[in-house]
Amino acid sequence: MALDMTYFDSMESKIPHGKTRTRFAPSPTGYMHVGNLRTALYTYLIARHDHGTFLLRIEDTDQGRLVEGATDVIYRTMKECGLEHDEGPDIGGPVAPYVQSERRDTYGRYAELLCERGHAYYCFCEKTESAEDAGEFDRADDPCRSLTLEEAKARIAAGAPHVVRQRIPHEGTTTFHDASFGDVTVENKTLDDQVLLKRDGMPTYNFANVIDDHLMGITHVVRGSEYLSSAPKYNLLYEAFGWAVPTYVHCSPVMRDAQHKMSKRNGDPSYEDLKAQGFLTPAILNYVALLGWSPRGERAEQEFFTLPELTECFDLAGISKSPAIFDIEKLTYFNANYIRSLSAEDFARVAEPYIRQAVKNEAYDAAEIAALLQARCEKLTDIPEKVDFFDALPDYDVAFFTNKKSKTNAEISLDMLTRVLPVLEALPEWTTEGIHGALVAFAAELGVKNATLMWPLRIAAAGKLVTPGGAVEICRILGRDETLRRVKAGIAKLS
Repeated sequence: MALDMTYFDSMESKIPHGKTRTRFAPSPTGYMHVGNLRTALYTYLIARHDHGTFLLRIEDTDQGRLVEGATDVIYRTMKECGLEHDEGPDIGGPVAPYVQSERRDTYGRYAELLCERGHAYYCFCEKTESAEDAGEFDRADDPCRSLTLEEAKARIAAGAPHVVRQRIPHEGTTTFHDASFGDVTVENKTLDDQVLLKRDGMPTYNFANVIDDHLMGITHVVRGSEYLSSAPKYNLLYEAFGWAVPTYVHCSPVMRDAQHKMSKRNGDPSYEDLKAQGFLTPAILNYVALLGWSPRGERAEQEFFTLPELTECFDLAGISKSPAIFDIEKLTYFNANYIRSLSAEDFARVAEPYIRQAVKNEAYDAAEIAALLQARCEKLTDIPEKVDFFDALPDYDVAFFTNKKSKTNAEISLDMLTRVLPVLEALPEWTTEGIHGALVAFAAELGVKNATLMWPLRIAAAGKLVTPGGAVEICRILGRDETLRRVKAGIAKLS
């Protein structure tokens, strides 16, 4: 007896049509790696560029790999990156639910439909998952493939455990088109009868994503090029159902070097790792956009893009077939540019937690310290070791006072500090302008270069060879009493 098509017709009636619809469909495994973030970004940009709809779908069919809290990581990352979805588990939509484990009944019905139409079959053979993964079984010899539908249903009625397999044609070829790789043709005899529905009734990834992409009206499917080999089987499923095939966009992998793909196993950073390493989200997003895509036309030479600018100029033709190598130094270059471009207020806001890691003394204004750092910082994590001297003068080497360019040595530095101490003590106002004016005038009075006076003063105040800001700015923030205390300590060290 033919299946009642009422359910399937009702599902078809819900599918939105008429504009671009894309989806980001991560597995909640607790790790948003750079390749995942790039997929999310490209998927978002395709939808936004076409004024379409961007979906978030959680693919949790592999229950053994789920990590508690991983879905929260996905939501948080998307929000921080500005990749706001129009439909998803948290906000709903016309084709809900958007979590695969909540769509279990749907997959079972479509697997049954495929079996009824002869494009899939019930398999009762014992095959280990490792054998399935390795393809180490002879599809043509599978005895279940030749069972009649009635025989298979009788076994199921008797309680026999089973899976549902795709029935791949033995003859002919399958051709699919990819936006990046063009037409790809494979011989059907090279494809295996993949499992569509597992013994526990859960679908495999390869089945669920086809069903969901169709029922959610997805027009463009963005994924890694490792799925190119599975695309022919996806095409055969679409054809078996009589559905239109979406536009495939397979992206080449992000590599850690010429030979190795990035992976958590190798210690390569996730999005959250990069943030923890002091990279700004807009810089990460900008750099990731250019890992496998390049702008064309009048923006061809442009490096720095806001998200709206990426949305405006993103096109599929700019996606490269070549693997992209993740270069942390290049990302650092991007990050430094983004730090420089922040307003003073915004930089102070993002820098304060890092400043306070080293400068616990609340008497020191974090915003004033941040003003010294913005032009001298490539990553936010650079900050603590640059400013720790504010809280405590380090035990520095007297050799720091010697600088050939500033024409100082220990003897000259002792003389400069001894002479400048009463000048600093007598300053009527402890302001940047007051300190600077007094020091420049005093250097002129002594007949020395400004640097000959400023170098030993900065060393005495900070105890470091390299500091954010010069002697004037550092003394201003330290305050009169602490500056005088440190200058006297410098004199004592030099004496």
